[in-house]
Amino acid sequence: MKKVFLFCLMLVFSTQFYAQEATTSSVMKEKMAAEKKKADKEAKEKAAMAVDKKKKIADEAKMKTEETKVKKDASMAKKEEMTAKAKKDMKAKKDAGVNMSANKAQVAKDNASAKEAKMKEKAVAAKDKVTGTYNGHKVYTGPKGGKYYINKNGNKTYLDK
Repeated sequence: MKKVFLFCLMLVFSTQFYAQEATTSSVMKEKMAAEKKKADKEAKEKAAMAVDKKKKIADEAKMKTEETKVKKDASMAKKEEMTAKAKKDMKAKKDAGVNMSANKAQVAKDNASAKEAKMKEKAVAAKDKVTGTYNGHKVYTGPKGGKYYINKNGNKTYLDK
């Protein structure tokens, strides 16, 4: 009977020992599962934060790029406007200069031709006599009897008899 009693005792202890171990094992599994869930959750949060951070950095970079593009476009438009204005001013100055140069040249040419005509008239007048008018010009009679007048170019134009 002692043997049966010991055998039963051993059976009782062995089942409790296994039962505790099984219970401990399941508790540990639950703890490990909870820790794993917690770690997964933290990892997901970190990944989400990293993604948000990347998006924020990308958005900031995009905004800076857009700002620089807008500034660049504005500066290019301003340069083009200034260039167009400068070209317009230069063209106006050039036209005014050409006109003034043309006017000055024409005035100088007129003055020179007028001076030449006066000089020829004086030289001719010294030699030849004024005998009348023809189309608003003085008619001169030369030493051989020919009649002429000085045209606008300062040349002698002979009249038919």
